[in-house]
Amino acid sequence: MRRVKTVGVSLVALAGFAGATLAANGVAVTRGNETMLYGNCVPSLVVVNQSAQTIDFLQVDVVMTLRDGQERTIELRSGYREGIARPIAPGANATLRQQHDLSMPLGAACSAIASRRVARTICEAGGRDCAAAVTVQP
Repeated sequence: MRRVKTVGVSLVALAGFAGATLAANGVAVTRGNETMLYGNCVPSLVVVNQSAQTIDFLQVDVVMTLRDGQERTIELRSGYREGIARPIAPGANATLRQQHDLSMPLGAACSAIASRRVARTICEAGGRDCAAAVTVQP
């Protein structure tokens, strides 16, 4: 019986390792924390760079559909496209945030968001588009 438990644990560990291996050559972006600022929801996204490239700039445009049917697009960025560089090194994590001086606020509370979808993703490394695939789960 003990041997069966060991094999079961090993299979679970291998399954987790296989999932990490599949993501090892890409960039995974998932939903981060949401905060309220002056009555507006401010979303964020968390980036895990599992590629071999250093990402110079990453932007994800997320379309938020509100419960009343209105849609708003929020640009979440790793930093300013022109200005202080905030590269995301291989194996590093980063947070994509809304830059309030460049974009309009959502105009709604976080509880008013019914759904989210990705409209556009921009990934640049070394002055070119990123070679690694970027997957986003907003």
